Amino acid sequence: MIGRKTALKIRKTHRYLGLFIGIQFLMWTISGLYFSWTDIDDIHGDQFKNLQYQPKAFQNLLSPAQLDVPKGIRTIELRDINKIPYYWINEQQLFNALNGELKSEISKDEAVYVAKQYMKKELEIINVERITEVGKQHEYRERLLPAYVISYADNEALKAYVSVNDGKFQTVRHRRWRWFDFLWMTHTMDYEGRDNFNTTVLRAFSLLGLITVLSGFLLWYTSSPTIRKINKRTKK
Repeated sequence: MIGRKTALKIRKTHRYLGLFIGIQFLMWTISGLYFSWTDIDDIHGDQFKNLQYQPKAFQNLLSPAQLDVPKGIRTIELRDINKIPYYWINEQQLFNALNGELKSEISKDEAVYVAKQYMKKELEIINVERITEVGKQHEYRERLLPAYVISYADNEALKAYVSVNDGKFQTVRHRRWRWFDFLWMTHTMDYEGRDNFNTTVLRAFSLLGLITVLSGFLLWYTSSPTIRKINKRTKK
């Protein structure tokens, strides 16, 4: 049987561990509840997208073999930019698919055209901005830059992103997504990039959480009247 002094030490350890990691346990619980009660399609912004969009079909396109690509073509994608077809070659160069001209980047008007194809028609655009860099915690992190940010007149602070170099519609961001992203950060405890599950802080708190739970079980064992009665009977 564990002595009284040992039991008191276990109780004290359990109490202070619970106090130390209690806030993080609360954040894990709140974020877990939010994740389980929200529709992931809404978080992705499907309610703002034109889900019936079908890429425009083009005819009489230039053969990709005729393009000036010295090292050859590894990948190719077709883009509709302001009703003009473009080839996105090797994830590096944008060529007019009708005359083969190289296009360095798209304009604001062309970005707006691309966004209108993917977003619902009734949405009103209030601003278009070009960005060239973002931080590790930015809502457009780890995507192609530079990019155009198309802002809409919506109470969700809705924004769409179109990359400048390839004219591709990248993503949608809105208030509920930002709440999801913040809670995801508290869940993973990656306060720098938000998406790393292997942080030292997360590992440490997970280990402390396990110790707290185990100390709770041990505390129950040492203070349970039933266990004490059983121990007394076994001694007899």
